[in-house]
Amino acid sequence: MRVHRGICAKLQGGFLRRWWAAVAIGVLLIILAVVLAILFPNLIDLVLDKELVIRDGGRTYTWWKEPPVVPRMQLYIYNVTNADEFLNNGEKPALQELGPYVYTQHWEKTDIKFNDNGTVTYKVKKTFVYAPELSTGSEEDLVVVPNVPMLSATSQSKHAARFLRLAMASIMDILKIKPFVEVSVGQLLWGYEDPLLKLAKDVVPKEQKLPYDQFGLLYGKNSTMPDLYTIFTGANDITKFGMMDRWNGKDGLGHWTTQECDSVMGTDGSIFPPHITKETVLKVFEKDLCRTLPLVYQHDVVSAGDVPGYRFSPPTNVFTTVENLPSQQCFCPAGPPCAPEGTFNVSLCQYDSPVLLTFPHFYLADPALREAVTGISPPDPEKHQLYIDVQPIMGTAMRARARVQINLAVSQVRDIKQVASFPDIVFPIMWFEDCVDELPPQMRSLLKLAVELPPIARATVSGVLGALGVIILLGALMCLARAAKRQEKLHLSNPLPANATNTKNGQLNPAFQHSK
Repeated sequence: MRVHRGICAKLQGGFLRRWWAAVAIGVLLIILAVVLAILFPNLIDLVLDKELVIRDGGRTYTWWKEPPVVPRMQLYIYNVTNADEFLNNGEKPALQELGPYVYTQHWEKTDIKFNDNGTVTYKVKKTFVYAPELSTGSEEDLVVVPNVPMLSATSQSKHAARFLRLAMASIMDILKIKPFVEVSVGQLLWGYEDPLLKLAKDVVPKEQKLPYDQFGLLYGKNSTMPDLYTIFTGANDITKFGMMDRWNGKDGLGHWTTQECDSVMGTDGSIFPPHITKETVLKVFEKDLCRTLPLVYQHDVVSAGDVPGYRFSPPTNVFTTVENLPSQQCFCPAGPPCAPEGTFNVSLCQYDSPVLLTFPHFYLADPALREAVTGISPPDPEKHQLYIDVQPIMGTAMRARARVQINLAVSQVRDIKQVASFPDIVFPIMWFEDCVDELPPQMRSLLKLAVELPPIARATVSGVLGALGVIILLGALMCLARAAKRQEKLHLSNPLPANATNTKNGQLNPAFQHSK
């Protein structure tokens, strides 16, 4: 019988085994495609995690060391327009919100040292440059604001011996210290000589002295590097990537009554551990907040460059009272009374100055605090809410508005005549927002690649392998089927004679075998 030259016609004997092997290869390719489709995200995560680790010379290191962004700090000052009427006639403080006064920032990490336990230690140098073209007003603008050093001293003396309060009143009389001061915006922010601080420097014992002899809301923060930070690089545990391990060599602030409240375990707000979900609670540590601030998912966002992300903000009860949330007791070690609703007492971090932090315009705070003054509009979440937009796959902050208001909790002290008519009040001084509007193009491109490439690569690789496996499997099965038909036809066209088989056991008749 003539052998056909086609492939399928050659499927005789040993060739059948080759096509069965092809069937096996096709099945294996299909299985491999399914497995890759399932495991591909995990493989991508492993690659990204390795690339995210902070290490000298790594892809992340350069951007982490000197972020290629230009953050802005925008400040709004509450100018008191009726100081005399407030003190003498009992009028509500009339406030005029001035600003924004805008400063561009440059961040750089210095004195970097990698440690053996998967951490890195460094200092942060933040440089502020006034941006008049972005500001409304000048650093030379004069404002009337509460005399923070004086009011802090009088509030602290409320429970001291009466003769000490009388002595303090006499000293303030001699030095002509008043409850309100008129200073320029630049002085209020970056420092001015205060007679009370100057006196304290000369008479207070060395171990009790303040570390400065001027007062400014941002005094000592421009281009200085007083603090030492130690964070996890992610090398040993990617779930701790960017999280604080030590601050000035300590794992806690030393102020609050529970380890959870006192812990510094949070990030600086620019990076977070990757693979964030909507159930993740992010934590940000900032020494001036005197705590780690929790952030919870709000809604999906799309940042510049069409990079999708999640918006995280503090929960609405983050500064609530102990009565509403008993766990807040840890932040009130000397209470009750504790801080009012919507405020956070940071006096332990501010040398016992009665400073209360809130969100701007008393957002989420007791409305009575805003109603105690005039000139502050009702809070607007769009303008006054703190938020960070995060790319969830890589944990990178894409856009941020860190908004905080600084207030002074003033107590009435009748034995000090300068503040005898000063009521108990939470007096707003200023609020600010640290802003990052967008990342530079090269970072946006990388984030977009991290979002878009894995699904495409997964579909492509799995699709190609699956399609190739299906083609090989179907081709082999078709050829096997055609080979089976040819063999069937061959048997039908060459039937054996009737005496070719043994009628008893069905074996070939020996005579037929011999004749063949």
